[in-house]
Amino acid sequence: MPNFITLEETVRTIPDYPKPGIMFRDITTLLGNPQAFRRAVDELVQPWAGRRIDKVAGMEARGFILGGAVAHQLSAGFIPIRKKGKLPHTTVSIAYSLEYGVDEMEVHSDAVVKGDRVILVDDLIATGGTAEGAVKLLQSIGAEVVAACFVINLPALGGAKKIEALGVPVRTLMSFDGH
Repeated sequence: MPNFITLEETVRTIPDYPKPGIMFRDITTLLGNPQAFRRAVDELVQPWAGRRIDKVAGMEARGFILGGAVAHQLSAGFIPIRKKGKLPHTTVSIAYSLEYGVDEMEVHSDAVVKGDRVILVDDLIATGGTAEGAVKLLQSIGAEVVAACFVINLPALGGAKKIEALGVPVRTLMSFDGH
C-alpha cells in the first residue's frame, strides 16, 4: 500500500528567511510533488465544480501557477495580476500595503466583463494586504469576486479575516502558526 502524505508534509519550512524570526513556507516542494500538486489543485477547485466561474485571477508569481491550473479545471479564463509596469495593454492599478511599505499591482482594464464571477487564487495569505488590493482591483473593473483561495493561511497575521471583512469568502487548504 502506498504511503499517504498530507499536503502539509510537502511544504518546506525555511527558518529565518527572508529575515530572522520568519518561518518561510515554501510551496515549491508541493508543486514539485505530482500527487500533492494535483491534490492541492483539486481541493481548490472542488467547491466551484459545476458552478459558473467565468475567470480565475492569480497574483504574481505562484498565483499564476496555481490559478492557471484551477482555471483549466473549471474551464474558466485566467487573469494575471501583475506588479506595476509589467502588462502591455491599458491597465488599472491599485496601491496596496506590504509588511514593509506600499507597492502597486495592475490588471488589464478589459480583463473582465461587468458581472464576471471571479475566484482569486494565490499560494499563501499572511497579512492580507496583497489579496485585499487584488480583490478591490478586480471589483473596480466590474468583477464579482466570489471567493479568495489560498494553499496556506497564516491565521496569526489576520489576512483571511481582512478578506472576509470585504464580503469575500476565503478557502485555505492548510494553516501554519507564526509568521
